[in-house]
Amino acid sequence: MTVWSRILMIFFKKRNLMNSCNLINMFPFLLISFCTFSFLVIVTDCIKDCDEAVERGRQLHSDFKMIAKALTRKGTALVKLAKCSKDYEPAIETFQKALTEHRNPDTLKKLNDAERAKKELEQQEYFDPKIADEEREKGNEHFKQQRYPEAVKHYTEALRRNPKDPRVYSNRAACYTKLGALPEGLKDAEKCIELDPSFSKGYTRKGAVQFLMKEYDKALETYQEGLKHDPNNQELMDGVRRCVEQINKTNRGEISPEELKERQAKAMQDPEIQNILSDPIMRQVLIDFQENPKAAQEHLKNPHVMHKIQKLVGAGIVQMR
Repeated sequence: MTVWSRILMIFFKKRNLMNSCNLINMFPFLLISFCTFSFLVIVTDCIKDCDEAVERGRQLHSDFKMIAKALTRKGTALVKLAKCSKDYEPAIETFQKALTEHRNPDTLKKLNDAERAKKELEQQEYFDPKIADEEREKGNEHFKQQRYPEAVKHYTEALRRNPKDPRVYSNRAACYTKLGALPEGLKDAEKCIELDPSFSKGYTRKGAVQFLMKEYDKALETYQEGLKHDPNNQELMDGVRRCVEQINKTNRGEISPEELKERQAKAMQDPEIQNILSDPIMRQVLIDFQENPKAAQEHLKNPHVMHKIQKLVGAGIVQMR
């Protein structure tokens, strides 16, 4: 039996109430109410004590660490009282004040936890699939009218209402692509694929962005990955064809020197390309391609080497004529 239940039992016995059947039946509910009230009283008293400690500490010019400790305890008590996202604001503010007094790792962790909890509750409170669908439809109408900035606003609101809908990420990726905001479009397309790997639109959006970035090798991989999930998708097959055409143009020398340099410079920023070119074995393979064609043909029989060569060809680093 807990302390609070003992107190209740003594209270009822002194007033000769324990013989009442109704009261006995009500005892568990009374106990819960009493404990809840006691918890609120204790936490509220703790907050008051912390405020007094801070005030007294400032008057006595106490160590900043002690003031920070009192503020941290107050923030912890405020977190215990939080029932909705807005309730976390006083706690977050208190933790921030504590950190200005003394930057303690424990206080910083409590602040981060409170901010994370607040954000999660905000998302839960704002979640509404019905309104999300309405916003998505509004975005679609603006997209049809080629009002892309307005469409982005509605798609963004739809995602705030329901952040798990891959269709909205796909639609917003299309808007960003039309607006020339390619990094944002790529990010949305990747999120779309993450949420639903079988949704072909995610791959067509991502491939389109990579194609516009002139990353034809990456776009080709994206379209091919999409075809694994939707083998008869015409848009994906067209994407593969366009990428192969561009890669072949590079190999035939049908692009301008400026475009070739641009593609090569961009490819050199790719960590995978960097790793291939820094591999001593691959460096020798590339030398053999220039100086020893017979040895180069032997290298191509190795599937691992062949894959890396294809990667370099697709990126425009190596040209096969």
